[in-house]
Amino acid sequence: MGFQGHMLLTSFVVLVVLSSLIKSGATATPMYDTALLNRSSFPAGFLFGTASASYQYEGAANEGGRGPSIWDTYTHKYPGKIADGSNGDVAVDSYHRYKEDVGIMKGMGLDAYRFSISWSRILPKGKMSGGVNMEGINYYNNLINELLAQGIQPFVTLFHWDLPQTLEDEYGGFLSPRIVYSVGGYAIGLTAPGRCSEWQRMNCTGGDSGVEPYLVSHNQLLAHATAVKLYRHKYQESQKGKIGITLVSQWMVPYSDAKRDKNATSRALDFMLGWYMDPLTHGDYPHSMRSLVGERLPKFSPEQSAMLKGSIDFLGLNYYTANYIADSPHLMGPSPSYLTDSRANLTTERNGIPIGPKAASNWLYVYPKGIRSLLLYVKKKYSDPLIYITENGIDEFNNETLPLEQQLVDNMRIDYYYRHLSYVLRAIKDGVNVKGYFAWSLLDNFEWTDGYTVRFGINYVDYKNGLRRYPKLSATWFKSFLNKHGLLKP
Repeated sequence: MGFQGHMLLTSFVVLVVLSSLIKSGATATPMYDTALLNRSSFPAGFLFGTASASYQYEGAANEGGRGPSIWDTYTHKYPGKIADGSNGDVAVDSYHRYKEDVGIMKGMGLDAYRFSISWSRILPKGKMSGGVNMEGINYYNNLINELLAQGIQPFVTLFHWDLPQTLEDEYGGFLSPRIVYSVGGYAIGLTAPGRCSEWQRMNCTGGDSGVEPYLVSHNQLLAHATAVKLYRHKYQESQKGKIGITLVSQWMVPYSDAKRDKNATSRALDFMLGWYMDPLTHGDYPHSMRSLVGERLPKFSPEQSAMLKGSIDFLGLNYYTANYIADSPHLMGPSPSYLTDSRANLTTERNGIPIGPKAASNWLYVYPKGIRSLLLYVKKKYSDPLIYITENGIDEFNNETLPLEQQLVDNMRIDYYYRHLSYVLRAIKDGVNVKGYFAWSLLDNFEWTDGYTVRFGINYVDYKNGLRRYPKLSATWFKSFLNKHGLLKP
């Protein structure tokens, strides 16, 4: 049977009514009343899902014809760079357990699932000329079929940081403009996504110098525009789909009311979000970047600029946290760096007070109202695009010395989602065109350089006992939230 719904192919929460708070010294369980905030609070057709990524979930690194990615190489060559010396060889084994995981989604009442395709599982050598791995094609077809059979819409990411190692070896990956042609070959495929409708391109990455991050981002933007052009010309008319991009952005709060700090805040947003959104909307980088980065910032040709402008049908936003921003005109190291080019200092404290409660990750401070502020900012500055929240979540430390029952109690995660979703709803009522929300993440998983030391999952994974999945309290809360009237069915 042909695909009747919508699929989003993607590239690389919660209202302010708390009915019971933890009192000083008490252990009362908060009651985040889903009778007051639930699925029916949002517009009809609003999608709720969870998100994942291939390297963080799949495992089966050496199975099914998959070639190595740069993350395979990095974790094996430099295990000391990973907090626990681990890797994604097995991860949470979704390659073999995808039916079980889809069953978890179905049981929770989720509408959609955002996952990424491993480029090197489809093209082990990175390019069409190196051959297409049909085992990889079959795996993703099986996953998509299972999702559709359970009434869950697939939102597929084409690139989530796991570049084929062969392309890194051959020409330096995204440091080379040759990547644009490789992305074009990957996007066209031998079995192009005839059942797919909406595409989303890439998550952003960065470097650590004054030149390479700008080259990488420049080539990513051109690769994105190339994939969009290909899809629009070859597939969009018949598939009736959409294509977009996912970007990560924090919200930025001026350190003070001084004009210099407010200006620095604008620059910080330019250097994080505008770096991509200005070219995608206007065809060039923000003026602040052109002014401060100078000749280190690559230039677009008129043809490239025209190709970039308007090359998204929607925007995916990943939001987790916020920072205070202070003007720092003398913020310079011994050599130029993209980290200091904005002349804006990012901090999580003001007068010794954190911007919000700290999660396990040292970069994640809880600031729920920032998601509404970011959505309003995007609406005003970038011509009111269609938006999906493609990631939003919080982590706790992996403490396997605790009894399992205690590890499943994650009230802080329920609080995080409840309050963020409330601000998403407020943004919608303010006129922001938000159509869906994806929590990070369905399962605990391999969290990049943190390895398995932190847990972002709504569902717990027992790494020591066969990767068995257990619902945390947040999974039960989400199930209630997703019930139409906020009440669990018997």
